Amino acid sequence: MTAFLTLDDIDVSGARVLVRSDLNVPLDEGRVADDFRIRSSLPTIARLREAGAVVTVASHLGRPDGRDPSLSMAPIGERLGELGGFPVIALSAVAGEEVTAAVAAAAPGDVLLLENTRYEPGEKKNDPALAAALGELGDFFVLDAFGTAHRAHASTVGVTEHVKSVAGPLLAQEVEALDALLRAPARPYVVVLGGAKVSDKLGVMKALLPRVEVMLVGGGMCFTLLAAEGYDVGDSLLEEDMIDEVRDLLESEWGSRVTLPSDIVVADRFAEDASAEVVAATQMESGMGLDIGPDTAALFSSVISGAGSVFWNGPMGVFEWESFRAGTETVARAFASSSAFTVAGGGDSVAALRSFGLDDQISHLSTGGGAGLEFLEGDPLPGLVALERWTHES
Repeated sequence: MTAFLTLDDIDVSGARVLVRSDLNVPLDEGRVADDFRIRSSLPTIARLREAGAVVTVASHLGRPDGRDPSLSMAPIGERLGELGGFPVIALSAVAGEEVTAAVAAAAPGDVLLLENTRYEPGEKKNDPALAAALGELGDFFVLDAFGTAHRAHASTVGVTEHVKSVAGPLLAQEVEALDALLRAPARPYVVVLGGAKVSDKLGVMKALLPRVEVMLVGGGMCFTLLAAEGYDVGDSLLEEDMIDEVRDLLESEWGSRVTLPSDIVVADRFAEDASAEVVAATQMESGMGLDIGPDTAALFSSVISGAGSVFWNGPMGVFEWESFRAGTETVARAFASSSAFTVAGGGDSVAALRSFGLDDQISHLSTGGGAGLEFLEGDPLPGLVALERWTHES
């Protein structure tokens, strides 16, 4: 397991603490549309506040090109305060005189929220000057944003060179859960993959296939795999440039561990009110596949119910639409009722579980999609590597 210090290793009472949280949540007309990540980050912030620390929180939001008012952290701060029951001082900058003065004037227990870190061009470049400025804001730095631990940015990696840095409870919990899957999963180990593109998941498929008993594949990505096996997929989502590479994977010694849909819910167009019918995967000549069919959902559920460990990333179809929800819901209910160690990663998977009211029945809901996949591939995450320097330095 990755070696790093945690919040339990430092005394934060009366200290200034900079926390890198993952508050990158969807907005709808300037209001928070899904507060899962805010709720997940809140216990760490509340713990620091209650310990008498001055808490300065940093996070990115979306992918702004410069200062984009629609991606300001202000509504995030408002929702954080509502959920936490304490005032949040939302600042209009990431670093500089205003921020330095606000932190200096803050009293123990105060919570300050920096503006969107990606407003600063130096954030994604891991600019040393920005990293140093962030480091000046705290006596300690707490990395609690697993969802961005795979990015070598100023607020995740660079800052650790300037201030004693530890892992927050949420980050440590994420690593512990995923590490269990990486190193010693209870058997049988089943992975469920969905979502739109196979290109986003091919790396983790290659890494995990030798380690799992079964890999269940649905969602839009399944059509590129079906095409690689020679089936017509109609107008379904297809990454033609990935077919050869996918075929090589399916024909490898591990390819037999992949289970693809046997039936598909096919629509006449991509629309919520589209007419839909169930078609055998081998007979889909036209239309657009928007969900796995009932036979596939039943098979996937049966495999999940007999598993010892299950990792799920990506919905089985367009679950936001009633006509194309059944596959994801059936799999989600099997996932939630399983006695296995269950981990869900990726925003859409977690959103699906929450929409079905099943999120409290999962062993671990991961806040990191891409970071979780990279971790399970066995790749070192830059944010975690950066924390390791403090296991052997004062």
